[in-house]
Amino acid sequence: MAEYSSLLADSVLRHKAWFAEHTARIETQLASTVKSEFIANMSHELRTPLNTVIGFAKLLGEHQKRALADAEVVEYADLIRDAATHLLAVINDILDMSKMQSGKYTLDAGEVELDEILQAALASFRPTAVEVGITLGGQIDRHLPMVKGDPAKLRQVFTNLIGNALKFTPPGGSVTIEAGTGAGGGATVRVRDTGLGMTGEEIAVALTPFGQVDASRSRWREGTGLGLPIAKALVQLHGGRLEIRSAKTLGTEVTVVLPQGSEVSDVHRRAAPRDAAHHGAP
Repeated sequence: MAEYSSLLADSVLRHKAWFAEHTARIETQLASTVKSEFIANMSHELRTPLNTVIGFAKLLGEHQKRALADAEVVEYADLIRDAATHLLAVINDILDMSKMQSGKYTLDAGEVELDEILQAALASFRPTAVEVGITLGGQIDRHLPMVKGDPAKLRQVFTNLIGNALKFTPPGGSVTIEAGTGAGGGATVRVRDTGLGMTGEEIAVALTPFGQVDASRSRWREGTGLGLPIAKALVQLHGGRLEIRSAKTLGTEVTVVLPQGSEVSDVHRRAAPRDAAHHGAP
């Protein structure tokens, strides 16, 4: 029996060692794949607007060789501005996530009128929704409770969520924002769309920094894969939670719950929780 127990113990230890080695190998391969996809995606996301800026700036610089009409000058300047704005947004997202993961992110907390933030976010996307043929609507309670937070960061949360919903909803679909008082007295905001939807595994990928549900170069929507992870981390900074419900072909519902007058702790003022930047689905 003693010999049998010794053999069994050795076998268990060998199995544990093999399992740990196998898990480490898979994690290393996954990290390598994510890194490669990140480099490829960032290369595309940065080069596309840069090529636009360089190309149209060159045309403007050759104005003496080929006279440009005033309308063309204005058009080229607008294209350069739009490309530069997109490039700045990409860089800001990367810097925000880097700060969150390094524990150096800060909030400027104060009393916030959430309904004003939601109305402003909706207004900023209405022209885009009309242009792509998507119905954008809002059912926002004008008597939402005050929340404690950073207005700029809260607007970033809902800008990311509404922008994502529009991005993955085909023409003819709809995006709706509902906001009311939650069961615990705080505010509950739901962003619903009739878009492509996601499986549980895809939700986990979408909530992973730089994760792309479709990371191929032929994917039909561009992006850095940071919108949802940043939104989730910022919501957690404010003492709230972000949840996603989705199903393929049935659309997606993102729910944000913010406590009433929640006090942002000193830790939250300094940095986002590290697990918010590393973990997947809630």
